[in-house]
Amino acid sequence: MVLSDLGAQITGAFRKLNTAPIIDDELLDEVLKEIASALLHADVNVRYVSELRSNVKKRVLLETDAGGVNKRKLIQKAVVEELVRLVSADKKPYKLEKGKCNVVMFVGLQGSGKTTTCTKYAHYYNRKGWKTALVCCDTFRAGAFDQLKQNASKVRIPFYGDYNETDPVKIAEEGVQLFKKEKYDLIIVDTSGRHKQEQALFDEMQQINEVVAPDDVVFIMDSHIGQACFEQAKAFRECVNVGSVIVTKLDGHAKGGGALSAVAATNSPIIFLGTGEHFDEFQTFDPQSFVSRLLGMGDLKGLFQSITEAMPLDKQPELLNKISKGKFSLRDLYEQFQNLQKMGPMGQIMQMIPGMSQLMPQGAEKEGVKRIKRFMVMMDSMTDDELDCKKGTALDKDLRRIFRVAKGAGTNPYAVVELLHEHRRFETMVVKMGKAGLMKDTGDMANLNRNPKQVLAKLQNCMDPVMLQQMGGAQNMLNLMKGMDAANVPGEDEGEEDAEGGAPEGGAPKGKLKKKRSKK
Repeated sequence: MVLSDLGAQITGAFRKLNTAPIIDDELLDEVLKEIASALLHADVNVRYVSELRSNVKKRVLLETDAGGVNKRKLIQKAVVEELVRLVSADKKPYKLEKGKCNVVMFVGLQGSGKTTTCTKYAHYYNRKGWKTALVCCDTFRAGAFDQLKQNASKVRIPFYGDYNETDPVKIAEEGVQLFKKEKYDLIIVDTSGRHKQEQALFDEMQQINEVVAPDDVVFIMDSHIGQACFEQAKAFRECVNVGSVIVTKLDGHAKGGGALSAVAATNSPIIFLGTGEHFDEFQTFDPQSFVSRLLGMGDLKGLFQSITEAMPLDKQPELLNKISKGKFSLRDLYEQFQNLQKMGPMGQIMQMIPGMSQLMPQGAEKEGVKRIKRFMVMMDSMTDDELDCKKGTALDKDLRRIFRVAKGAGTNPYAVVELLHEHRRFETMVVKMGKAGLMKDTGDMANLNRNPKQVLAKLQNCMDPVMLQQMGGAQNMLNLMKGMDAANVPGEDEGEEDAEGGAPEGGAPKGKLKKKRSKK
């Protein structure tokens, strides 16, 4: 992904700034030149790069004259804020309302990934408990309805289309009316791909827009076409009221900067980024969080939101109570694996943790997910007593149980032993944290900012040294906990709102596991 290279180059320029003994105008020019070169290489419009460079320089000169400022921090802050401004729009995105019928129309060029993005968008809200549906109005491209039908079936979302009807306006009207009668929360209208030279298709798009009267028009912007996005986006903006933008294909070798800076042509905010072909490779876009992740600074607010959506803490009082007492069964491990899968791709989660974006090597994410799934299959082969680690059912003390679980999961006994070893590692850490009072509402965690050294010492004693090193060390863990605590304060209401909106509940109910093993 070329955008990660952009982040590395800008971070490299900041490193040069931090290691320099004296910050003078010559060094400032050199650093800004490196940043400008990186942005131009990422295909960002030259006009915006020039503006960014001059704005940073003006601000640094102005605030340095006032005196009493740290010049290094000032330059970094100015660059970050200008980058945020570059990918921001003045206009606020349309806010979907649950309980009301929201109609969203997708428009864009041919081959920009509209149909796949429609399904990703529907799947994103479906996972949050929304009632979503898809309408295929693309009668121009052969196989468009088949593609949407296949995608929608994979994620179990209702869809509407007609092989025999050639009028997309009629299909749009019928499909939207049908789903409105059935009181769907979100109806997504997928239209044909078109470009500004095809006036007939633009007229058709206007007709569909008039018939369905969408609450929001989303323009799908392909990151591969670079700065050519600007003119196309402008043409769409003049034809229909584009309310939001989704940038696609950012996982490939596309430079992406041209697409991100072309948002200015639509004067509409980016709401999502498509980062792969899979339906979960779909990131919400927040300018501040995006720039922060790009520069390897993490995104603790986004991380807290992902954790809250996947495993709301208010829905796991029993687990928190167990952990505070130092208890952690195989069933608890199974539930946490489930919650981890709900949080999305591991690479995205790692980018949100400061200092962790570079620690995951290429291909390690897929291998890690496979390993977790293998562990979960093994746990599905265990009895309820074994999952709850009841007395007399310990697997590591009975080889017959290990062989039975391995046979039921279709694996070898060594893999079961590996699972038990991982569980023991987590259990040991939880027991130590419980005894140290690190998981209680009172004590050290309640006074995290007052007793950082004490918490740091306890973290080092509790955690496995290898695991702690993988997490970037005890200091990084402490900073992460402080950041999460800070993110919790403004985000509490949002977390509750998501929970009410039907966010997936964390944890695997006992009945579900029992049902799978009822034949035993």
